[in-house]
Amino acid sequence: MTGSDTPSASVPTRCRLLLDGSRLIIESLARAGADTYVGYPITPANLLYAYGFQRMQTALAAPDEITALQWMAGFSASGRLPVTATSFPGFSLMVESINMAHMMELPMVVVLVQRLGPSTGSATVGASGDLLLLAGMISGGHSLPVFCPTDLNDCWELSALALHTAVRLRSPVVLLTSKEMVMTQRDFDVAGLKTIEQVTRSGATSETELGISPAQESMVPRFVSVGSSRHQVRLTASTHDRRGIHQSLAAEALANTRRLHEKVLRSLPEYLLMELDEEPGADTIIVAWDVTAQAARHATATLRKQGRKVSLLLPKTLLPLAPDLPKILARYPRVVVAEENLTGQFSQLLYGAAGRPGLKKVTGIGRLLSPPDITAAVTDDD
Repeated sequence: MTGSDTPSASVPTRCRLLLDGSRLIIESLARAGADTYVGYPITPANLLYAYGFQRMQTALAAPDEITALQWMAGFSASGRLPVTATSFPGFSLMVESINMAHMMELPMVVVLVQRLGPSTGSATVGASGDLLLLAGMISGGHSLPVFCPTDLNDCWELSALALHTAVRLRSPVVLLTSKEMVMTQRDFDVAGLKTIEQVTRSGATSETELGISPAQESMVPRFVSVGSSRHQVRLTASTHDRRGIHQSLAAEALANTRRLHEKVLRSLPEYLLMELDEEPGADTIIVAWDVTAQAARHATATLRKQGRKVSLLLPKTLLPLAPDLPKILARYPRVVVAEENLTGQFSQLLYGAAGRPGLKKVTGIGRLLSPPDITAAVTDDD
């Protein structure tokens, strides 16, 4: 796949290839407008690293993950749209710089490929164990958009959405995925892929405008790149007012800090995606994310063939947590949440430590959850 291969009416109705999620992610980001890849190789994100160097206009090999994010911040501040990919050991080194980019309102996309932890864990074993890390990644509990593909089509569509969201919100965005999603090759029909729209950026327009321009109705200031000959630009990771001047406890500075969080929440309807398949009369709903969603789809189909009424919910925008999710799940006496980690992290996001009546967790480590794992959880109380 190259930049000239945009699917259109002239493309055959079927065009099957062996593809992995990594290639779809990088190609989608490039077509959406990402122009810079900065990375440090780490398993299982190495294919993203390799494809990024093939596809991006600029590609740099950083000496470590801290440097990678610092360089990305510099590229973003100068008007480029940078991307990187890593796994938990590398991501843990990036967290401080992601906080910096959040405070400076620098758009970028970080692809986080989950693997078995803790620590270095097992680099060649998949897992879905980093969700709670992302939920608490920004000091102060601020939200960052986090997307998670459930299949190869999502790898294509959510990657572009991640870049569009990063630009629209002037924010780092995380695309959360896992080893099996990005490394396993599958027979896939690329003719059905949607055309990717390239991101557009609007900068400040006033000749006399100085500093960070006032927030628009969206609460997102217009972007002005470092080195502008028309505008004074200040960037700081410290608490600052709207002009970028360090103001520790000044009312305007604290209001600006609140705005960084609120802009992400206010815009949530624009980037909120979930797959909801509700069956009338169902008393049970299955919830799954990441690669486990594929097993959940199979389990739902199997249960329905057996005559069991069951609904299915696959969240694709994981963070911020959609306010409608608890409302949807409250309609069901039984909620089965399947995820490939030991503690049930999405369940904890939904219900905390107390849980709720009728909640069943299907968890595991060191292996993919299977459709029978999920069907058994639904039927074992029958």
